[in-house]
Amino acid sequence: MSELLVDFITSLDGCASGEGWPGFWGLEGPEYLAWLGEQPKVTYLMGANTYRLMSGFAAGEVPSGQDEFRPEEEASVDELTQAAKVVFSSSLEAPLTWANSTLVREDAVEAVRAMKANGSGLLSTIGSLGLSRSLLRAGLVDRFRVVMFPVITGATGEERIYDGYPDVALEMIEHRTFDGRIQLVEYKPRVLDHPPLHVPE
Repeated sequence: MSELLVDFITSLDGCASGEGWPGFWGLEGPEYLAWLGEQPKVTYLMGANTYRLMSGFAAGEVPSGQDEFRPEEEASVDELTQAAKVVFSSSLEAPLTWANSTLVREDAVEAVRAMKANGSGLLSTIGSLGLSRSLLRAGLVDRFRVVMFPVITGATGEERIYDGYPDVALEMIEHRTFDGRIQLVEYKPRVLDHPPLHVPE
């Protein structure tokens, strides 16, 4: 059975991106980049918007506000190009042009449920806030990981991750600090029907 990881890179105030900010908010360091390079092989899950954005980067489109990619950003995009990707969309047309991408038109929750039951590797979302939220609501997420960068994007932040989420109890299974400033927290999530009646000891 496959395991499903929801994986986010955020500002401290929970935004997935910010207008005018470079990738990783320009704050990645050698420890963090080395850790990224050590991550196991995964199949990435994404929606149409993330596919359009990331495949555009792979084709050479530079993010707004930048003249060119930094080496760290190029390496990240190249790694994504080589990885297996499953894209859930009713608007995109097959065949997808980005290498190693498979288009799935059926309901994403049911498709991922089947992928988990019939697979053996690690599945991981990338971006795709709506898809991640739907998978969490359906109880399919095994691990919920957030890497928080030390910046508050109160004026420029975009893609607020937790808007529209249910209440979720989180059991911490890992935490780590990279380069003295970047904080990783990883949890086992449990969607709640209502707030708990008492605080766990």
